[in-house]
Amino acid sequence: MLDSPYTDLDRPPLSQAALTRALVRPDGLWSRLTVVDRTGSTNADLAQSARDGAREGAVLIAEVQLAGRGRLGRVWTAPARSGLTFSLLLRPSAPPARQGWLPLLVGLAAASAVRRVAGVDVRLKWPNDLLVGERKLAGVLAERVEGAVVIGMGLNVSVREDELPVPTATSLVLEDAECADRDPLIRAVLREVETHYREWAAAGGDADACGLRTAYLGMSATVGQEVRVELPGERVLTGRATGVDALGHLLVEADGEERALSAGDVVHVRRT
Repeated sequence: MLDSPYTDLDRPPLSQAALTRALVRPDGLWSRLTVVDRTGSTNADLAQSARDGAREGAVLIAEVQLAGRGRLGRVWTAPARSGLTFSLLLRPSAPPARQGWLPLLVGLAAASAVRRVAGVDVRLKWPNDLLVGERKLAGVLAERVEGAVVIGMGLNVSVREDELPVPTATSLVLEDAECADRDPLIRAVLREVETHYREWAAAGGDADACGLRTAYLGMSATVGQEVRVELPGERVLTGRATGVDALGHLLVEADGEERALSAGDVVHVRRT
């Protein structure tokens, strides 16, 4: 899966020095930016950094990830330098109940940045996927680590059709993006995350006061759809996604009752 016909010129490495100069500032959110050639999991590495007391704003980017994980323990792989694989360390002061918005916030920021830089119509599938149509462009995985939150993302940039991990995935190259250069993409994503995070934090994590919920709903591919939600404990709920509540939970109407879901794997049954 890691071998590719692409040359280094087709998939150039990211420059840690250039990204640090552009993104790490004394008054900024990002405190340290590290680019590694390969690792098992950026989330696992940054989680250990959190346990060791790393400051908020650490960013770890891997050119290739050998043991990446998605939600529900799924394996996530991609050829070297074919995407953006990175994790962020945040230490939010907002109440824990409101911190469920953080993976949605990062997804929204990434979608907004990709739409602006690459010109691709990216939408959000609750809780953690970036979609183009119904094909997955990126996924987000958040983990709590001793008072911190580590959020990882894998975004397919130059992955070809024969390199896709599953037929339902896609990449910016496959979507004829205006830009498939990872450098401006990661800069745009991290700047967008910083803007949304600072606004959310200043509002005490209130997604309505900072406009986060409105912005998220405006880019949602899930709300308004008939969905099948695979819940913990091998339960399944089928109904209509009606919204996202103040805590970031998905609202699903089924059998005349509206339920708020904090976790679950969503499948869009049909478009309306």
